[in-house]
Amino acid sequence: MDDTSGILDEALERLHSTGPEREDWLSNHAPMAVEALVRRGQSATVHRWLDYYDSKLEDRPRRVSPITETTWRQALGDPRHLTDWADYFARQLAERPWREVLTVWWPRLLPGILASATHGVIRVGHAVRTLLDAERAAHATHTAHTTPDTAAGSPATHAPTASHTSPAPSGPRLTELAEALGYWAARHQPLPGAVDVGGAATPAAALAALPRLADQSGGIRDRLARVPTVPGWQQAMGALHVPDDPDLAYAQLSRLVRAGTHRYATHGHGEPIMLVHAATAPNAVLRTLPALPRALWAPSLCAVWPPVAALMMIYGPAAPRPAPHFAGDRPAEHHPAQQHPADDQAADDRAAERLSAPTAQAQQAASMTPDEVFAQAAAHGDEHVIKFADTAMDVAAAAPDGDARALAAALHAQSMIDAPR
Repeated sequence: MDDTSGILDEALERLHSTGPEREDWLSNHAPMAVEALVRRGQSATVHRWLDYYDSKLEDRPRRVSPITETTWRQALGDPRHLTDWADYFARQLAERPWREVLTVWWPRLLPGILASATHGVIRVGHAVRTLLDAERAAHATHTAHTTPDTAAGSPATHAPTASHTSPAPSGPRLTELAEALGYWAARHQPLPGAVDVGGAATPAAALAALPRLADQSGGIRDRLARVPTVPGWQQAMGALHVPDDPDLAYAQLSRLVRAGTHRYATHGHGEPIMLVHAATAPNAVLRTLPALPRALWAPSLCAVWPPVAALMMIYGPAAPRPAPHFAGDRPAEHHPAQQHPADDQAADDRAAERLSAPTAQAQQAASMTPDEVFAQAAAHGDEHVIKFADTAMDVAAAAPDGDARALAAALHAQSMIDAPR
């Protein structure tokens, strides 16, 4: 991210006087959305977008009692300590390198990755991405200033690779990590029931095999409490293959992000806002892995998959939407014996109605660049649309063909989620 304008830091400073939630439980999405807007070349829209979002923001909650090394376990998952947790991590990050703090706390927080419908880990993922950018920029500057001039005949030296050779990040981006970790800790929420993840399924196959919660009434906590009543839920959540090798685990997590993004195009209508997190949550973990020891990569995949599966189970629709069709796709099998001639016209009409929207979005996605899709998301203005498009761009960037399916999913989110008024 090339943010020489300073707009991201300005926006974060503006936001850090506000709380992480509103109306007692709804997440403040602004820090995540503005990071995505700046990263994707939409810096000029940030302050105008914040002017709109400002009406949703509330003051920071009052402090209750300081969190210490001896009391943190009792305060974990207690939202009364929202501000206390942010204070705690601010102190930690002032005393120790941010990667060291993250390495200590990441495995402590992973079991509660469902915190605030996964918004805790998502906010951490956005914060870490900015800190990694700051490190790379500082490292590049440091290298440019310390590499000898080989034209004078002196031998070139290799650029340093250790992260500590670059100046430590500070300022609003470091504060944002404290706020994000604090939010996750205060809303820490384990999944009800134990899940042993260690099957053989690919992410796409594991998602396709998930059972659906029949009673989808109530909010997320009500639905999660009913997950253990779903027949076969533990086996389905345990089906994903989690490689022990860190590089293979990283690749598997990338495939999970891709599968979750693609699946939104066919299943997002179950709950258009909540189901974006089945893609954005694992992507937040993926963005964080480069800042963590490799030994934590496979456990991170193991931890994020059950919440993704739970979101799909408790918000998934009764019937999927037809998948977008792209040039080169294999045609769907046709079974004329299963259809009576008298029903031909009615069946054709129903099929045309079902397929018109996915086909139009596929055609639109195939004709647009990822930057154009994101610019359209920024113009739409909804924070979930913006963040999902950001993830879709990551998926498209990782694919040799640009992944028009991911872009079509982002366009689908724009069509289903209402734009702000």
